[in-house]
Amino acid sequence: MAESQETAAPEAPEPETPEKDERVREMSSVRKALIRPELGAICGTILVFIFFLSIASGSGMFAAEGIVNWGTVSAQFAIIAVGACLLMIAGEFDLSVGSMIGFSGIIIALMSVQWGFPTWFAILVAFAVALAIGALNGYLVVKTGLPSFIVTLAFLYILRGLTIFISIATTRKTIIGGVKDAAEGDPIAWMFGGKVFNWLFVWLADLGVVGTFVAGPKAGQPVVEGIPMLMIWAVILIVFGHFLLTRTKFGNWIFASGGDAQAARYVGVPVNRVKISMFMFTAFCATIFATCQVMEFGSAAADRGLLKEFEAIISVVIGGALLTGGYGSVIGAALGALIFGVVQQGLFFAGVESSLFRVFLGVILLLAVILNTYIRRMITGER
Repeated sequence: MAESQETAAPEAPEPETPEKDERVREMSSVRKALIRPELGAICGTILVFIFFLSIASGSGMFAAEGIVNWGTVSAQFAIIAVGACLLMIAGEFDLSVGSMIGFSGIIIALMSVQWGFPTWFAILVAFAVALAIGALNGYLVVKTGLPSFIVTLAFLYILRGLTIFISIATTRKTIIGGVKDAAEGDPIAWMFGGKVFNWLFVWLADLGVVGTFVAGPKAGQPVVEGIPMLMIWAVILIVFGHFLLTRTKFGNWIFASGGDAQAARYVGVPVNRVKISMFMFTAFCATIFATCQVMEFGSAAADRGLLKEFEAIISVVIGGALLTGGYGSVIGAALGALIFGVVQQGLFFAGVESSLFRVFLGVILLLAVILNTYIRRMITGER
């Protein structure tokens, strides 16, 4: 009797486990968090709020009007810090930011008040001129190979001198008023000088959360009339800058251009275009600041924006960016600007001598840089 034979089914091959690439170092989520550029700014922000809560909590600093007060100042720093942050990550500096603020403001005031152009047109011209100067700054840097520090330092003096010359030559003075009257009913001007959420503060005043005027033509109205558009612009720029830097290919190009420009060129990154674009964006942010300031005060002054370029750079450095480029965070720069605003106004609310503001700020800057450097070296093993 023939013996039956059964054919055994072939065994399925076991899935191969991918071999670990020894060139790739695994990093825990805690370690990733510790080397985030904004870590120092987060720690600094917490310490600053704790400090002022302990010494100025009863001064009105953390009431609605107090928050709008230091929030507005922080927003001023944040607007120019966003532009400075992206430019520094791309490996460049712009020391002409402060002069650009004064220059753009004078253009708006001259065109709208002295020459009678519509305010919206004056604002658009100011932005166009600022973008052109930003592009020129970037072009000179990438084509000549000169350090951006030198090129923009030259424009710091050129723009400041032109601002003073133009204002004196046309009006015989360095302060030009009457902008509010010229901008009355202008929708573009309102986008920079108006206020939003007025209804919210009326409602809060009815609840007793926000104080009201007790006398005068504004009796019964809330002390805080709304959120200034300056603060809205700051939020818009922070969100835009963070999204651009962390969620887009162009953001990767910015990091690459600042980290190693030559290596970035080898892999196809348009380094020159990236750097010129960032100079233009910095000028754009400076002009937003200038326009908001002109609409708030109703005037332009030739000396506006003095030292703002250094305040922007300090905010960015507190936020964890490297002066050498290729590393930084828009959120960190925004927190640096918040620290700036809270300290400046907090000392006023606490009744501390205002001259100590820069001492306090210098200490915070030094501590933030040391903390960022120490933690990054500790985690990455750098020397």
